[in-house]
Amino acid sequence: MRAGRLVGNLGLAAGTVWEHLGDDPALLALQVSRRLPAGAVRPAARAAAQMPGVVLPAMAAVIQGRSADAGSLLSGALDTALRPRSAVRLADTAIAAGLPDLAAQLLKAAPERTAGKSGAAARLLWHQGAMTEAVQTLRDGNAAERRQGQRLASELRVFEGWAPSLAPVRGYQPRERTVLHLLTNSLPYTGSGYAQRSHSLLTAQGEQGWNVHAVTRVGYPVQVGQLGARDTDVLDGVTYHRLLPGRLPRGMAARLALQAEEVLELALRLRPAVLHTTTHFVNGAVVRAVAHALGIPWVYEVRGQLADTWASTRGPKAKNSERYARFTEREAEIMRSADAVATLGEQMLQGVLRSGVPETATVLLPNAVGGDFLTAPLSAADARRTLGLPPSGMTIGTVSSLVDYEGIDDLIRAFALLAPEHPDLACLIVGDGASAPALRTLAADLGVGERVTFTGRVPRERAHLHHQAIDVFVVPRKDLDVTRAVTPLKPVEAMACSRPVIASSLPALGELVEHGTNGYLVRPEDPAQLAEYIEYLIQDPALRDRLGRDGREHVLTRRTWHAAAQRSTALYTDLISSEGHTQ
Repeated sequence: MRAGRLVGNLGLAAGTVWEHLGDDPALLALQVSRRLPAGAVRPAARAAAQMPGVVLPAMAAVIQGRSADAGSLLSGALDTALRPRSAVRLADTAIAAGLPDLAAQLLKAAPERTAGKSGAAARLLWHQGAMTEAVQTLRDGNAAERRQGQRLASELRVFEGWAPSLAPVRGYQPRERTVLHLLTNSLPYTGSGYAQRSHSLLTAQGEQGWNVHAVTRVGYPVQVGQLGARDTDVLDGVTYHRLLPGRLPRGMAARLALQAEEVLELALRLRPAVLHTTTHFVNGAVVRAVAHALGIPWVYEVRGQLADTWASTRGPKAKNSERYARFTEREAEIMRSADAVATLGEQMLQGVLRSGVPETATVLLPNAVGGDFLTAPLSAADARRTLGLPPSGMTIGTVSSLVDYEGIDDLIRAFALLAPEHPDLACLIVGDGASAPALRTLAADLGVGERVTFTGRVPRERAHLHHQAIDVFVVPRKDLDVTRAVTPLKPVEAMACSRPVIASSLPALGELVEHGTNGYLVRPEDPAQLAEYIEYLIQDPALRDRLGRDGREHVLTRRTWHAAAQRSTALYTDLISSEGHTQ
């Protein structure tokens, strides 16, 4: 790696840390803790928990995922003679912990002129979705608070409808069968379902003779701690381009304007015939501007309902907030302006149609499998032996992002119900995310911590082995708007591995799991019923085998990346040849 790139990355990272340090120090501490190795974070958090006072022990509890302990510490602080500045710091900690009511009470304990109070009050309003009020709160603050207000005002402007625009490029000549994707994140730095889906689809498009490039959002992956990032990465024939300026302008609007300019500059070098991007709407705003400048078509791929994802962590009032309303308005507007809208499943398609997109402008690109998932799977015992896990007994578990709405806590509770009667039963939880510390704490509190294995993030080339190491694959999602609509990738991969799937009975999961045919659907957020159905499968090896075989057949005949790539490239060809676009 060139020394100049490293220096630039260090400057970019330092600017990011400095901005967050001024805008939201508690959130910065929480995000840093999630990116450091758990072996380093746990001892530091334990030491902080023993410190005098409340601020550090409360933050340690948040980092460790001990929400109840954090709440108790913060509530107890209200009954003490809090110093004003400590009340503000504790309010920030309460916001980071997702305890807005406690944050509001703590702020009341600080006089109006307390240093930092306006900033914390604005962060609380922003957390609750009151965007305009948050900006107004900072107008008369100190210099740091005014800078915070400028950043929030810029984001509000984008949510109000501002979008980048670019001058038309005259004489643009695209290369045939060339596509440029704009992605939020990607392999090898992010191992989420989003990144895996992107790479699988792009690889399959390349195998069909397309020249496939991807570009990630400006500042990524340095902003997530990858200081050694290069300008490009090539994986399986797909080139990922990085936009890594030495510093980022302050505010979302300025950054999107910069991103649009840099994507256009990249497009002029690569000369794509079509552009393709994914939710959320800021990606669509950038790609729309570039596509209009070049006179080529663009596709918006709806992979989630991110307004509902945001609301899912904030309670029912969030859906009445300004942010939620503006978020859904912007998503709908971007969908309607795209040349075509792709999405993952029937439930999501209905949401796209309700946004005003004509059905003729839509296409289904469901989650699918390819590569190692197409080869004959190992037995669960052999897969565990290959991974260095105990091969004997049985293992239930999941492969998932560890976030609240995935319901992994219900899987652990179900396992705790089964564990006393099944001493050879183990639980394997593969993945990482914000809920990981709390889930480890829950397993320990339920007395099964020694029998639940948390692998963290695993190498991509071994992902299929972790699916195969599980005898019964569980998808225990919570019942929320986002989970009712969005179809996940991991159960498709589990079915390809001939593993029976037990999933929450939600419309999106019902598109994948046929009750009694390739798995079972159970009531969401009901660990007792989940345990009951796991028990059925533990006791009946023949049933497990039949459900697994039917699931694999279902996936291999209907859901492969080869088929999804064919569908997407056929869409590109139709759009390119349509009247009004350059070719």
